[in-house]
Amino acid sequence: MMALALHLAAPPGLALASIARDATRSLYDELALAPKPGLVTLIDSGSHDDMDAHTFMRSIFSLRDYFGQITQAGFDGAEFSRLERLGIEAEGRMLDATGGVNTHRGAIFMLGLLCASAGAVVREHGSAARPSQLREALCSHWGGALASRCERISALPGGIAARRHGLRSASQEAALGFPVLFETAVPALASALARGLPAQQARLDTLFHIMAVLDDSNLAHRGGLAGMRLAQQRARQFLAEGGVAGPGGLLRARAVAREFVAHRLSPGGAADTLSAACWITRVCAGA
Repeated sequence: MMALALHLAAPPGLALASIARDATRSLYDELALAPKPGLVTLIDSGSHDDMDAHTFMRSIFSLRDYFGQITQAGFDGAEFSRLERLGIEAEGRMLDATGGVNTHRGAIFMLGLLCASAGAVVREHGSAARPSQLREALCSHWGGALASRCERISALPGGIAARRHGLRSASQEAALGFPVLFETAVPALASALARGLPAQQARLDTLFHIMAVLDDSNLAHRGGLAGMRLAQQRARQFLAEGGVAGPGGLLRARAVAREFVAHRLSPGGAADTLSAACWITRVCAGA
């Protein structure tokens, strides 16, 4: 079982600032990872023709204040409506920065909630916490509101795809306490790092672990249910062949990337989850 302790030896104000900075850094961790099937990297645009690394960097820059604001809101015990307003405002700044391109809507939602949860943990537990406490804080403070949010009819592409194909939506994943993040991504990343894999390779393995199990509505939006199932199948095959540490691991990852581009598939939900897992490894340390 993974045991992590939150780095909060500093006074609360400094701890909150560190949590927010780590959120920004985790978005860059995800962007810098390559090869990455169908997703934007520093060297290519994957399956996208409307965004590149420069678009992502502008987006990340626009979100710096947001993560500080929502971490503070969690520390202050804010209602979900306050968190939601902060997220909507952040999305507006992102769209202004990117010329209307959605680069980080999912990360605004997911990482924002996690930062708020970390803020709540700072208030309630001081200098010690584990990922399980982050999850508990999310569910205890905002689980009811997130469950109610699931009843809304989303007009966003991902929400429409989730309803059409009977998939678990991002809102439902959040209401359940992000099970793929805490039960798959975080353990996979910790295991890969413990085996001695370099950070980039560990993150790549983790991305494939996430893709293998996540109901990724971005994949379903772009490629239908068949496209999402194809992506899951390729991820499971990659892992069954030893992952990145197996024979020809990086070559196999590049082959998957080429196939995703050919089918215009982009696992954006998996990318958001990877960013969140990177965030947890940054704000937490082995206990």
